[in-house]
Amino acid sequence: MEDILEQIEKGLDSNQYYLSLFVTLAIPDICGALESDDGLATRQKYKDWFDKYISPKYKGSLNGNSCYQFRCSLLHQGSTQHESSKFNRILFIEPETITPICHNNIMDNALNIDVKIFCQDIISGAKEWLRKKRGTTNFEKNYLKFVKRHPQGLPPFINGVPVIS
Repeated sequence: MEDILEQIEKGLDSNQYYLSLFVTLAIPDICGALESDDGLATRQKYKDWFDKYISPKYKGSLNGNSCYQFRCSLLHQGSTQHESSKFNRILFIEPETITPICHNNIMDNALNIDVKIFCQDIISGAKEWLRKKRGTTNFEKNYLKFVKRHPQGLPPFINGVPVIS
């Protein structure tokens, strides 16, 4: 999990905002699945996780439901507009392009968010969540199946070269 969070940060540092944003939007799904009895992601688990770890930072403008809608429209349709959203669209300003920073405000029914702050908020929430959940029965059971980098391969399948599986 830490590898994924670190790669999101590296993406932000190298202006890879699409990559960072797309992966960031999957983090609540991953966390919800890792802590669940069945190891599966659901809409409700996503919303609950987001509301617990992220929503308070957005003071009512972005909650689990609205972020889930955004996640669905971006990951599945490549759009920042969802037909059921309370906003016409979500706008992400690239970091350090304007001063002062414009983040978490509504302009003409569009939610404006700084992409780096948003991704860092999710990363912080995931790190807090990891501190609480690591060592729990569900986490440890589900983490056995979690995608990881195996620097020396994954015997008996592949030996001697890095594998992600």
